[in-house]
Amino acid sequence: MAAVPMEEEAAPPQPGLIGSLSAVVRNTMRLLLSRLELAALELSELRNHLMQLSVVFALAMLAAWFAIAFGTATLIYLAWAALGWKILLILAVAFAVVAIGLIWYAVGLVKQGKLALHATMAELKADRDALL
Repeated sequence: MAAVPMEEEAAPPQPGLIGSLSAVVRNTMRLLLSRLELAALELSELRNHLMQLSVVFALAMLAAWFAIAFGTATLIYLAWAALGWKILLILAVAFAVVAIGLIWYAVGLVKQGKLALHATMAELKADRDALL
């Protein structure tokens, strides 16, 4: 049976230009690997948060739909004798205003950068500044 080496020992640093360049390449590769690990960690956290947000949003939309439907039906029933068809127009305008307000809110959240990878981008910018 052949003997299995216990551990490979790290080679001592080579003097000179070639040794320095190989050390720079090794350190650069380690740096890139750590940045990739950070990005992967942030992406997995982002994925988990997006999944939670999706489930909560779906349940909230379902509950809101039932509340709006039953509330609207009740309002139409109560106001039909006094307003007739005009109650339908009033409700349509009210729902359109609410929808526009919600769209503006969503656009504002996206513009604030809530889905950006802040730590990864900061580290990559620091690396770029250090290398340049």
